[in-house]
Amino acid sequence: MPQAWIDRLQLQDLVMRYCRGCDRRDFALVRSLYHDDAIDDHGAMFKGGPDEFVAWLPQATAHWDLTRHSISNSLFVIDGDRAEGEHYVEAWHRTPAPDARMFIVLGRYLDRYEKRDGVWKFLHRSLVFDHGSIVPVDQESMNRMSKDAPNGRPDRTDPSFSYPLLAGLCA
Repeated sequence: MPQAWIDRLQLQDLVMRYCRGCDRRDFALVRSLYHDDAIDDHGAMFKGGPDEFVAWLPQATAHWDLTRHSISNSLFVIDGDRAEGEHYVEAWHRTPAPDARMFIVLGRYLDRYEKRDGVWKFLHRSLVFDHGSIVPVDQESMNRMSKDAPNGRPDRTDPSFSYPLLAGLCA
């Protein structure tokens, strides 16, 4: 397989691990994705290094009952051991019941990556806000729909952690 394809797959995996780490509140996983000298720029909410970002995430996510980051259009431009990416993100943030609301953010991540010692990591990640909405959650319908399958959780009690390979992503 050509190196360019391998690099592209590794970069896509990096972006997907970030989403999982945020949604499962696996902040050690999130931290492992950044070079030590990286910057994360979430606009007025946060801008700083990876250790500060991971320290900020628990307080930023504490008031959300659930988050779900979904990446659609992804574009990578690779030049040797440097790369840039643009990824469309749809991020859902649900507040707790009984008056649950869904905050939906449509935006993009603009990234710079660097491969060091054969490993791709974020060097700079910024969030671009394109659109958003806040909608009430129909709790009665949620209760009906969610009774027949395991419910997702924003922590290690999520059903995915019963899969040892997924549970050990950061190990």
